[in-house]
Amino acid sequence: MDFWFEHVRYRKRSPENTMAGAKAYEASLRHRLARGEHMDSMAPERQTFGQFAEVWFTSYVETNNKPSEQRRKRDVLRTSLVPYFGKTYLDAISKKDIELYKALEQGKGRGNKTINNKLTVLRKCLTTAHDWGALAKAPPAIKQLKCPPPITDFLTQEEAERLLAHAQGVIYEMILAALRTGMRRGEIRGLQWEAIDWDNRILTVRHSFCDYTQGLTSPKSNRERHIPLADDLYQVLRARRKATGYVFTNRRGRPFPQQTVLRYLRDIQTAAGLRKIGWHTLRHTFASHLATRVSLRTVQELLGHSTITMTMRYSHVSAFHLRAAIDLLSVPSAPMPKFGQPVGNHEAGEQKTMANAH
Repeated sequence: MDFWFEHVRYRKRSPENTMAGAKAYEASLRHRLARGEHMDSMAPERQTFGQFAEVWFTSYVETNNKPSEQRRKRDVLRTSLVPYFGKTYLDAISKKDIELYKALEQGKGRGNKTINNKLTVLRKCLTTAHDWGALAKAPPAIKQLKCPPPITDFLTQEEAERLLAHAQGVIYEMILAALRTGMRRGEIRGLQWEAIDWDNRILTVRHSFCDYTQGLTSPKSNRERHIPLADDLYQVLRARRKATGYVFTNRRGRPFPQQTVLRYLRDIQTAAGLRKIGWHTLRHTFASHLATRVSLRTVQELLGHSTITMTMRYSHVSAFHLRAAIDLLSVPSAPMPKFGQPVGNHEAGEQKTMANAH
């Protein structure tokens, strides 16, 4: 950190070695210098959770997180964490306070997964406070609540075909793309013609359409991935191939609003006589059907999961190779050869023979 204040230059190492952390630390020191404090005698200023959370959001969250994640964390801070911890000093937040918060949330009927999401925001905020020097001691350990494994809903082959049979036009193509590529809803809406390699029949996922900015952003995994095009999807898209622009658009040439595609899918599933599903169900369908034919590592690569942990939710449908292994137990065994016995068995046999001879 290197700055000038009233014709005096100040150089000091930031507690956190990031641009956002250094700027936040510099702003804190400038404020304290303006109050007449001496740089050498400055101890970390004691802050409440509410005071630091405001700085953390503008200096860290808005810098490092996508708009959708910013909105989620803002809501968690505004509606839950700040009302409970806001007036408590950072160094006074204890394990007991956190356990009481968890009990209060459960008393309000919140699910364990929802509470854990809020605890994740709290942990990151307190960890950053420690990294930036606003919290001298290490933040208290936060124990997550136990949650049942998530239930992964997906369509059978017959249900998927029935859904397609009741769709038409661009929405039919979007549903087909979801079932054949496993792309997320935002990735489908943000797909551009330039991302399709027609010669090699490969689609590259580079962007996702963001409703908050009304523009393109990076995919959830922050890395592009390459998906071979199934023949039926390739033929449908090639029939109206263009050089540039969005692939799936409304009459104004813009990606469909999020609520519009949700409404279209709801109407189609009702007409098809199917249960309530979402666009992510189509992604689960792609992965589940694929997991019965290829390894989970391949599924992970095509879905764009950063770790295999997320892909393991499809392990229950990928157990076909385990069934093949178990089936081997019921195959009649061939007679065991008489050679190659363990040394102990061989010696025992020799001793028995010698005993009989005596």
